[in-house]
Amino acid sequence: MTERVILGVWLDVPLRAAFSYLHDSPLPDGTRVKVAFGPREMCGVIDNSIPPPAVATDKLKPILAVLDELPPLPALLLEQVQFAARYYLHPVGQALFTALPTSLREARPVRQADHHVYQLSAQGLARPPAARSTVKTLLWQALQQPLGREALRQLHPQAGSYLKAGLASGDITALPWQPAALRVEGALPLNAQQEAARSSVAAALGSFAAFLLHGITGSGKTEVYLQLIAQVLAAGRQVLVIIPEINLTPQLIDRFARRFPATGIACLHSGLSDGERLQGWLDAWQGRAGIVIGTRLAVFTPLPQLGLVIVDEEHDGSFKQHDGLRYHARDLAVWRAHRQQVPVLLGSATPSLETVANVEAGRYRKLVLDQRAHDGASLPQIGLLDVRRQKLDDGLAPEVIAALRQRLARREMSLVFINRRGYSPVLACTDCGWTSACRHCSARMVLHLSARQLRCHHCGAQQRIPVQCPDCGNPDIKPLGEGTQRLEAALQRLLPEARILRIDRDSTSTKAAWDSIYQRVHSGQVDILVGTQMLAKGHDFGALSLVVVLGSDGGLYSADFRASERLFAQLMQVAGRAGRAGVPGHVVIQTQWPDHPLYLALQQHDFDGFAASQLAERREAGFPPAAYQILLRADAPAYADAEQFLQAVLQQLGAPPDGITVFGPAPALMARLAGRERAQLTLESTARAALHGWLRAELPTIEALARKASRQLRWSLDVDPLEL
Repeated sequence: MTERVILGVWLDVPLRAAFSYLHDSPLPDGTRVKVAFGPREMCGVIDNSIPPPAVATDKLKPILAVLDELPPLPALLLEQVQFAARYYLHPVGQALFTALPTSLREARPVRQADHHVYQLSAQGLARPPAARSTVKTLLWQALQQPLGREALRQLHPQAGSYLKAGLASGDITALPWQPAALRVEGALPLNAQQEAARSSVAAALGSFAAFLLHGITGSGKTEVYLQLIAQVLAAGRQVLVIIPEINLTPQLIDRFARRFPATGIACLHSGLSDGERLQGWLDAWQGRAGIVIGTRLAVFTPLPQLGLVIVDEEHDGSFKQHDGLRYHARDLAVWRAHRQQVPVLLGSATPSLETVANVEAGRYRKLVLDQRAHDGASLPQIGLLDVRRQKLDDGLAPEVIAALRQRLARREMSLVFINRRGYSPVLACTDCGWTSACRHCSARMVLHLSARQLRCHHCGAQQRIPVQCPDCGNPDIKPLGEGTQRLEAALQRLLPEARILRIDRDSTSTKAAWDSIYQRVHSGQVDILVGTQMLAKGHDFGALSLVVVLGSDGGLYSADFRASERLFAQLMQVAGRAGRAGVPGHVVIQTQWPDHPLYLALQQHDFDGFAASQLAERREAGFPPAAYQILLRADAPAYADAEQFLQAVLQQLGAPPDGITVFGPAPALMARLAGRERAQLTLESTARAALHGWLRAELPTIEALARKASRQLRWSLDVDPLEL
C-alpha cells in the first residue's frame, strides 16, 4: 500500500495558519482541492511550503477531490497574495480567496469553455452534404474557413450535433486557438508633450520603472496609454489597465475595442456575472486577452506575458478596499510591475500626495501634460460666487440661473454638480429642532421625495416620510439643503424649456441606464446635466461649456485631514469637464468662503502649489505621507465593549518601541454605523518596517484577547487607511 503524503492547504477562514490534509500523491502548488472542514466541504489551495504538523497522520483528514481540469494557479499569483497578506496583516487563506473569481472559490469543478476553432478536413471538403440538407450545407460551407463553436451556434442551433458527428467521422478538424494579427485603427497624432511621455515609458519597456503621468483634464492621457499599449501588443505582451469606477468601463472598452479590433479584451468588475468574470480571468491567464481592463480586484489577474501596467486616475479613493483584505490596488500594481519587471504608469490630473511624495523622493519619474489635446481647447475659467448675502432659490443663486439660461439660448450644455443625491440631506422640524437622524448610524437620513422615503446612505435603512414631527407633533417639517433630486425639480421649474438629465447612483443602477445616458448626451438631447461625483471622473461630454458647483464648502472644515486633498481633486476633475471640445469653458463655484486658499489655488489651476502646501502641513503635523499609519478598529453594539477591548490591547502591548506612537482609543469619525459603535487605535511611525514588524509580532496577543472578548465584538486592522 502506497503511503499517503501530507499536503498544506489554504482555506477561506479567518485563521492565519494553513491546514494539513492527506493525499495519495503529491500535488503542485496552486492546485484547487475539495476538503472537509468541520461540517462543511470547502475549496482549498495547495501550498507545499507549509511544514507538516507534529501530529500522527491518522489524525489528519484526506483530500476529498482534486477539482479542476485547469492547471494549478500561477506561482506569481500565490506570491502576490502572500505579499499582500503579509503587508496588510491579513490571513493568507482569506487573501487568496479574495483574489480569485467567485467560481474558483467554490468546492466545485470548473469547466473550461471551448476555445478551439473548427474547419473541414480534406476528407470533409471532398464529401459535401446532399443538396436537400440545407442546414448541413450551410454549416459545411461555413466550415471551409476556421470558426469557433459559438460562431457556428449563431449560424444554426443544430451546429453542435453537426460538429460532434464531423469530429467523430474525421470530416472536421479541431484547431487550437491562435491570436489574430494585431490591428490598430484610428491612432491620433500626438503633440510634443504626449510624444515625450510616450517615448519615455516606451524606453523603459522590458524593465521596471514607475512613472506619474500628470496631465490636466483633457490633455490626452488616454491617447498616450493607447499608443503605448499598441507597442506592447506588437511585442506579443499583455497590458493591465486598472480604472476606478465601473461606470467608466463601457466608454473605455468601446474606445479600446475600436482601436484594437482584433485583440482580445477582458473586462473585470463587480457588475459582471460570476461566469463572465471567470471567463475574463481565464482569458487573461491563458493568454487569449491581450488587454485586461478592470477595477481594483483586477490587480490580482494572472497575466503571464505582462508588459505594462496602467493605473488611471491613480488618486481615486475607490482603489482602496475597505473591508476584508484592505489592500490598495495602486500600491499592489506598483509591487506587481516591480516583480514582473515592467513599467507602471500612474495617470492623474490631481495625483495623490503619496504619489507626489514618491516623485519628490526620486522613486517615480514625473511626465507632464499641461496642454489640452484638442485644437483650440483651453482650461476653463473658474469663478467664485460669494453667496453669503444672496437669496438662493432651492440652492441656486440668481447669477447661476442667468448663466444657465444664457447657455441654453446658445445651445450649449451645462452641468450642475452637487455631491449629494436625494432630494434633501435632512428633514427638520421648525419648532423643536428635530432632524431625521438614522437610528443605526451617526448620520442623517436623506429625503428621497419621489420614493416618499427617508434613506440612510450609510447603512441602507429606509422609512416613510413622517406627516408630523415625531417629537413635538408639529406638521410643519421641512427639507433643509439640496440634493440632486431637488435641484432637478428646481431647474425644471425655473427653466421649463430645458432638457434636464440627472445622473447619480439612483438613476444609473443598470448598464442599460448608462447606455441610454451616453446616447442622449452625445446625440445632443440634453441641455443641463445634474449629478454627483460620478460625473467628475473621466467622462468627455463634448459641448459642455458651463459647470456650476454647489455645496462644496463642507470639505473645507472636515475633521479628516485628507478632506482638503479630496475636495481639490474632486473640484479640479469636475471643472475639467468644461471646455474640452473647443467651446470656452466656465466654472462657477457657489461658496461662503471665496478667499479660502484652496479655492484661490483652484482658480489658478495650481495643483503643484496646492500639493506643496498640503505636503508641508502634513510633514509638520506628522501625517501621511510623512508617516505611516495602521488602524486597529473594533466595533460592538455598545461602545464600552469596543473601547474595553482596545484598552486591553493597549495594556497587553505595553509601551511601543521608540519611534512608534499610539493614539486612542477614540471613536471613529462615523462613530455609529449600522447599529454598531466603533472605536479605534491609531498606530503611527515614520519607519514603516518597524511599525509593521512590531504589530506583526503582537498579532497573536491581539487575537488571544479577541477570543476572550464578547462574541458580538468585531475587530480589524487597516494598513495605510484612507478613512478614519
